[in-house]
Amino acid sequence: QVQLVESGGGLVQAGGSLRLSCAASGFTFSSYALNWYRQARGKERELVAGITSAGSSTNYADSVKGRFTISRDNAKNTVYLQMNSLKPEDTAVYYCYTKNGRLRYWGQGTQVTVSS
Repeated sequence: QVQLVESGGGLVQAGGSLRLSCAASGFTFSSYALNWYRQARGKERELVAGITSAGSSTNYADSVKGRFTISRDNAKNTVYLQMNSLKPEDTAVYYCYTKNGRLRYWGQGTQVTVSS
């Protein structure tokens, strides 16, 4: 079955960096676009970044442009989110996401906490 397992979250001071990873299994990873979403407490889940199947195109939320970078390694079935210049407002649970037609797949999430 499809599995998405995030890792790399933690507590970091403002201005610091973290790299999140999402290890995928159960599907042909190289054929699917992947996205990172986040959900802060009391807020709706929002799209952070996306990357096409071959990694040739990416997109970002305005709030993270210039600070976050999404990438993927299709040989390792893994997608990454490099987060630099972190701000307290980046505090959230970060989720990996993909879809196959009508089917939607989410990871369990990884907590990122940025202290001021």
